[in-house]
Amino acid sequence: MSDPVVHFEIIGSDPGRLREYYGALFGWEFKVGDAVNEEVSEPGAYGFVESGINGGIGGGPGYESRVLFYVGVPDVEAALQEAERLGGRRLMGPVGRDFAVGHFTDPEGHVIGVAGPPVKEGE
Repeated sequence: MSDPVVHFEIIGSDPGRLREYYGALFGWEFKVGDAVNEEVSEPGAYGFVESGINGGIGGGPGYESRVLFYVGVPDVEAALQEAERLGGRRLMGPVGRDFAVGHFTDPEGHVIGVAGPPVKEGE
């Protein structure tokens, strides 16, 4: 049995703003409270969201090291447009054949991925 991914964190200087951003972008709701300890977040400023996620390891020579998670969305292009509208910046996508992916940065520069159905021919 392998150990599953059970948690992700986005840590920034304005956690309230980041919760508003991701709540608007993906419909996430948060239960705000304390993190495990103050080394992770200010008391009362940590928002918990439940998520079930898969993971993978990839890259190779010439690939930039980073921590990244992908959020499943019904339309990658629409998600990237909404990310930009809310103050993020598109980095890539949508790209892919069997499924589409894209990357964007949030308002604090964190790189986030979105994944969904492939782009239909002619779109």
